[in-house]
Parts: sequence; C-alpha cells; structure tokens
Amino acid sequence: MDSLFDILMRAFGLVAAWDGTLSEIVGLSLQVTLTAVAIACVIGLPLGAALGAFRFPGRRGAILITNVLMGLPPVVVGLVVYLMLSASGPMGVLGLLYTPTAMIIAQTLLVTPIIAALSRQVVEDLNAEYAEQFASLGVGRLQRMGALLWDARFSLLTVILAGFGRAVAEVGAVMIVGGNINHVTRVMTTAIALETSKGDLELALALGLVLLGIALVVNVIVMTVRGTAVRAAYA
Repeated sequence: MDSLFDILMRAFGLVAAWDGTLSEIVGLSLQVTLTAVAIACVIGLPLGAALGAFRFPGRRGAILITNVLMGLPPVVVGLVVYLMLSASGPMGVLGLLYTPTAMIIAQTLLVTPIIAALSRQVVEDLNAEYAEQFASLGVGRLQRMGALLWDARFSLLTVILAGFGRAVAEVGAVMIVGGNINHVTRVMTTAIALETSKGDLELALALGLVLLGIALVVNVIVMTVRGTAVRAAYA
C-alpha cells in the first residue's frame, strides 16, 4: 500500500505535467464559477445596495429572506433547479439539464444571496456616514447607490471573494444538475469526489492542490488590490 507521501508526490507530478484531462476539468470549473459569480454580482450588488441605502415597506422582510437564503443547502438548490429543467419541468423544453448552463444557474442561486446580504451590511454602514451629505445635496436614488457601491468597492471585493469561495467549492448542486459527465460537466469538486470513490487518490489530490492554488491566487490578488488602495489613500 502506497504511503501518503508517495501519493502526494505523484499528485504534484500530475500538476507539474498538466495533461489535457487536468486542463479540461480546471478550465470548465473556472468558466462555470466565474460566470456564476459575475451574474450574482450583477444581481446581488445592486440588491444589497438598495437594501442598505433605503428604507421602504417590507425592507426588514427582504433582509430576513436574503439572510436565510445565505444558508441554502446546496442539494436543495440542485433539486429545485433539476425539477425546473427536467423534461417534465417548466423549462425542460430548453434542454439545459446536464449542461454547464444548468451548473451556472445553480451556482448563481447559491451565490447571489451571499453577495446581496454581505454587500447590504457594507453599504448600510457606509450610508450611515454619508446620509446627511446625500440629503443636503439632493442626491437621487440611483446616484446614491452608485456612489455607495463605488466608495465601498474595495470592501466589496471581500464580499465577491466569499461568493467565489462558495461557488468554486460547490459539489452537491452541480452534481445533481450537471451529472458529472466526462468531457461535458465534470468540474474539480465533482471530479475529486468521483476519483476518491474510485480510489484514484493521485488525481483527486492533484485537483485538490489546484483548487487550493486557485483560492490562494485569488486571495493574494484581492489583498494586493486592497493594500494598494489603502496606501494610495494615505499617500
């Protein structure tokens, strides 16, 4: 029986060789995750800004819903999307089940509440500082939202990072709606689960190393951007 060290060395060898299988899986993972996060930002950031900047009937209920949706079980989201896209579902005619598009939809549903809820808190705290200034200048609603989002842009990078982390590590929902089909919908997390169950620990560990590397690179980029902004602000 191979030792953990031997398996780890072979996993590093697979990463260093970077064959077509690894490249295909990693590429699809990034495509699905980045697309889902981008869509979630388009929806979640304005929604969070509106909840944080304005007072309106039903606001407390909307905040409660976004907070609750942050904890959505991924398998439940996967099941709902599956039922919507299945042949007997209302969107079955589109033929999206077991495609990357279905995986993007599932990840978007998981990430959007996270981005909306966290950005709401960031914008609400910032709006408390600027409320009197906005009122004195007669700033409109859209202008206020735009100004708050822009001023909070570096803090919102952390919010987006949280959404990215949730999406890139997702297994349950994408497994249900994507089916983990080789060369079609197999991403890093589903491949790790499959290869581990098959006993191919080298490939599973290699994909895990790549996943950790991506998370590290993204965090370094965000920290660098925020650090540069802080230094520029105090220069």
